[in-house]
Amino acid sequence: MAHDHHHQHKHQHDHPGPGHDHDHADVDWAGMAPLLEAQAELYTPLYRQAMTWLAGEVPEPGLVVDVGSGPGVVSCLFADVFPDARVVAADGAGPLLDRARDRAGRLGVGDRFGTLTGDLPGVLGELDYPADLMWASQSLHHLGDQRAALAALAGHLAPGGTLAILEGGLPARFLPRDIGIGRPGLQARMHAVEEDSFAEMRASLSGTVAETEDWPAMLTSAGLKHTGTRSFLLDLPAPLTDEARAYVTTSLSRLRDRFGDGLDAVDRATLDRLLDPGDEASVHRRQDVFVLVAHTVYMAQRPS
Repeated sequence: MAHDHHHQHKHQHDHPGPGHDHDHADVDWAGMAPLLEAQAELYTPLYRQAMTWLAGEVPEPGLVVDVGSGPGVVSCLFADVFPDARVVAADGAGPLLDRARDRAGRLGVGDRFGTLTGDLPGVLGELDYPADLMWASQSLHHLGDQRAALAALAGHLAPGGTLAILEGGLPARFLPRDIGIGRPGLQARMHAVEEDSFAEMRASLSGTVAETEDWPAMLTSAGLKHTGTRSFLLDLPAPLTDEARAYVTTSLSRLRDRFGDGLDAVDRATLDRLLDPGDEASVHRRQDVFVLVAHTVYMAQRPS
């Protein structure tokens, strides 16, 4: 995925929810892999909901391609949901695809699991045959010309094939509006700083094209028929499991490192307290920490 922002990279592919890392040239993907895997595993209930929806529209795909797959957690979920399908994970980060292959082998689906390493969407030209289902989760927004990228993806669909893209939705929330320290509304202000950073990331991409993010309209312009939009919820209420709490602490720590300078001194001090394991008010200790996020999936079909 190009998967850690929310992302969520890769990647939420670098998109691990909040804390999405957009400086691709400087990313240590091998070092990022455990974080990306932990986030995708935590988000598995959401992905399974989306796949159940897709399976109702594309019941028996022969080839499923995960565009911007990251370390392959979601790719392997596709192999589980579609037991007769061949799954190909495509990504620009070779170390992440090494992890994807290892995961597929551990899960017993390695015999019908392949990878493509290279720049997207160009590397899809190496597919042996067109895809019946193509999934792009928070990977398109890392490409400068998203409209051209959609057209390229559409060109690798079989007639009647489906493209599903996960973009937008609602950013992850971890904390109540008033957490008893600092100024209420901290996470909303952090989201605003993230939005500015996201806009800067988009502006800095090679060949970037400003685009109104009307995904159904862009899918239509790519020659596809928009067949549905749905949002899926990850709702992990307090008290959290140890795994979910670790995800929150890691996400907030990455946000502090990447965007802390965009906050005022009061909010930075509050965030530092939230990340101090010795503080009773920290996310390590407090009992009101939760995970609530919505991801939106747009589905479109190539005419037969």
